[in-house]
Order: sequence, then C-alpha cells, then structure tokens
Amino acid sequence: MAKPGLQALGSILEQAGVSLEPAALERLWRYHRMLREANAELNLTRIHNFENMARKHYVDSLLVLKHLDLPTPLVDLGSGAGLPGIPLKIARPDLEMILAEPRGARVGFLRRVCESLGLTGIDVYPHKLDARFTGPVKGVISRAVGPIPETLDLVGHCLEPGGTMIFMKGPDCSDEIDQAQETRGKTFRLVLDRAYSIPGTPHQRRLVVFERTAAPMPARASARPAPAEFAGQVRELTSASNPLYRQYQDLLTGAGIRKHGMAIMAGARLRDEIVARHRESVLAWLSDLKGSPPPDPSIPWVRLDADLYKTLDHSGTHAPLVVVRAPEIKPWSDHDPWPDGCTLFVPFQDPENVGAVIRSAAAFGAARVVLLREAAHPFHPRAGRAAGPALFQVPLLSGPRAAELKVAAAPLFALDSTGTPLDQADFPSRFGLVIGLEGPGLPAHLRTGPRIRIPIQPAVESLNAAAAAAVALYAWSKSKGPPKSKGSGLIDSGQSQEKNSVIGRNQ
Repeated sequence: MAKPGLQALGSILEQAGVSLEPAALERLWRYHRMLREANAELNLTRIHNFENMARKHYVDSLLVLKHLDLPTPLVDLGSGAGLPGIPLKIARPDLEMILAEPRGARVGFLRRVCESLGLTGIDVYPHKLDARFTGPVKGVISRAVGPIPETLDLVGHCLEPGGTMIFMKGPDCSDEIDQAQETRGKTFRLVLDRAYSIPGTPHQRRLVVFERTAAPMPARASARPAPAEFAGQVRELTSASNPLYRQYQDLLTGAGIRKHGMAIMAGARLRDEIVARHRESVLAWLSDLKGSPPPDPSIPWVRLDADLYKTLDHSGTHAPLVVVRAPEIKPWSDHDPWPDGCTLFVPFQDPENVGAVIRSAAAFGAARVVLLREAAHPFHPRAGRAAGPALFQVPLLSGPRAAELKVAAAPLFALDSTGTPLDQADFPSRFGLVIGLEGPGLPAHLRTGPRIRIPIQPAVESLNAAAAAAVALYAWSKSKGPPKSKGSGLIDSGQSQEKNSVIGRNQ
C-alpha cells in the first residue's frame, strides 16, 4: 500500500495513463489534503483510503479527458466535494468551469478550495441547476447524479443547441439510455456510449453523452411582475450567470468590495439610516420577487429569484438590502496630527468582530479607528450588520500589519494579559489603543510599551476580542470622558476564524 504523498499520487495517476504537469499535480495533492481535512465535518466522501481516493475519485474524474474534448463553459452538476469539476479544472486550466452545488456547507468548501488553489475561470453556483439557470453553456457533466431522462429535462434550458450533457455512469444504464432516446429524442440525441474501467480497480464505468438539438424546450414560467404602483426603474435577475449578479456576489468578500468600490448593507435599521441620510451613496435596492420596493423611486430596484436573493442576504435578514458606494478608507500615518482621545487600532479578521468594535468605538467616543492590514473589510455584510449606523459615525483609516505597527507621536497602550489592571490605567489626553489578533494575540514588539489588562475570573481563559475592546473603551470613557468633537458622515476622514483572544486574566 502506497504511503500518502505527492509522489505516490503522481505514480497512481501515471499507472492509469493520466499525466499532469508538476504544478497541476501539486494542486491536486493540496486539494486531496483539503478534502481529507474537511471530510470529518462535512461528510464529503465515504472513501477514506488514500489509494482508493486517488483511483475512484481523481483517476475516475480525469479519465474523461482520454475519451472527450471537453466543452467550455462546462457545468459540474451536483459537484459535491468538487468531483469531477476540480480535478478537471486542475488538469485543464483553460476550461471555464461552474461547480453547481446547492448544499451550503459544501458550497463553502468549494469556494475555499478554489481560493486556496488559486483557480481562475471557475465559479461556484450555490443552487440546484434548474430552469432558473439560463446559461447558456456548451456542456454539463455529472458523476452519477440522477437518472438520465430526468437529468436531460433539468439541464435542457441551460444548454445551447449543440451543447452536450456528459454522464459518468456505472455499467448498468442501458434502460436509462433507451428511455431517454424514446422520450427525449426530439430535444437530445445520443452521440457517445463508451464502456471503460478504472485502472487498478475492478470497477467498470460508462461514459454517455447526449447532444442538445435545436428543438425548443418547454417554456419557463416568467417572473412575477413588479407592483404597478412603483414608478422607478426595475430590473429582475433570475440567473446566477448574470454579470450583475456575479458582481453582487463579489461584494460578499472584502476583495470584491475593494475591487468594485461597492458594498451590500443588510439589516433594516442600517439600511433605512443609509437611505435617509446618505441617499447619494445608494446604488440599488435588492429584494426577492415578493419583497417591498424602495421608499424612493429614484433608487433602482433589483428583484431577484428567491435562491439568488438568499445567497446575497448573507446574514439571513429576510429584508431588502441596499448596494452602496463604499467610501475610500484613507491611510493612517503616525506623522499626521493626532486627535484628542483614543485612536483604536484593530486587527480583527472576523467581520462581526470588526463591526462590533466599530459600534463600541462610536458608543464610547473613540476619536477614530485604524483598521490594520489583517482586519476584515468594515463594509463586509456581516461587519456592517454588527456595526449598524455606527459604521458611519466614527472615522475609519487603514493601517499597516500588526507586526509592522510603530507609533512615536503618541503613547500606544496594548491590551495584554500581563499589563496593568484596567482600573489603574492612567490614560493621557491623546493615545493609541491596540488589541491583539484573534487567537495569536499581540506581536512581541507591541508588548514592550504600556500595557493594560482586564481582570477576569481565573477559570475563564479570555474574553472575546471585541468584548475586551468594548470594556477598555468604556473604562477610558468613564475615567477621562469622550472627546468633545466627533467625525460624522460617510467615513470621509480617512476567510475558520477564532473570535477569542487571550486578553486579560486575573494574576
């Protein structure tokens, strides 16, 4: 039995007549390790033995390339753990691949894999591939997902004429093929039926390909019309392949927000505050087909299919969302004048912690918040929901990485478990307060200056990082009071994550 490893994986592939470039083989090995690591929690595969996984998953997926020149774009129907889509994409980087998988936990796994492996030209479609996916695409592939006739009905609407439906089946599918030819012969024709085996195993496989004809498929139901009383612009999105919807999907990540300069804000109170006070920054109002229209007819209303809307409603608010122009977050510099009061330096990677600490900073009168390089984007949907209207009530700036943070113009206090008790701290009129990363805590060089700690019960290891920051800000505001002048307006002043940090312990 081969010992699991990159070399062993390459050897198994070569024995099966499959050859990958070194970079592609290394990617496949990394994918295997991610699959093994996530399997215990997500139940992605019932095969656990390394050699069996290599042959029954990766070789099986890649053998398709020996029999077919795959079409592109290609949809992997019911992708599950990413099979066969991810191995095929690794082997054929030129393929435009769409992984269709409706189960949320598996969607998250697939997105992590694509990001970790640096795969481009690949999308994850987080829904069933039904009539709402309009495409069109040139091909769909499925690995033992459903009977052939029913699957042809499912994919017909998203395949262009001449496009192919590729089935990776077991050997006993003749009845399915016959039924499909008899009942779906007007819209699909059989173009390939090839039997083969997986080398190194007794398993027999059958590759069956149907081609979409030019005959029309049954008409799809149209979207519900918009209420007649809304006089503004209305647009409906029913396909996950729509470019505008893909752009909105990008806004669920910090990288997407930075790329497009836009953000999705969730939560009724925050949404209404933005519409009332910052109308000029509102770009669109998003709802499902049953949702209410925007209060201002000058705001474009985008109505989405229920599943598409559910994906964008990341926090599960079940209420309309707004797309806003994300203001530029200007860089912080130690050489610029320091305002009176507390400048809070935040490295939190968890968006909810970022939002919570911004809310606390506004509540207790911090002069400004400097988001260190590690920090999640403050306009991430989860951060915005946690911050609420406070997102627009305290100036935000961008700073360096925590390991590179150096402050000379004002004292820098660090929250640390070995510092002076918080109730004994003597805060100057202007100072910085830095909090450690969730999990690792503070870099060593930040422990050399003034430190404060929050005394807690010995049995409790630590406080949540955002909660610890709130306690420290409250103590400061009680002892010195918040600054008299505050920034206001739309911040024109300037990926599993741990939520606990080791801040404070009775000593």
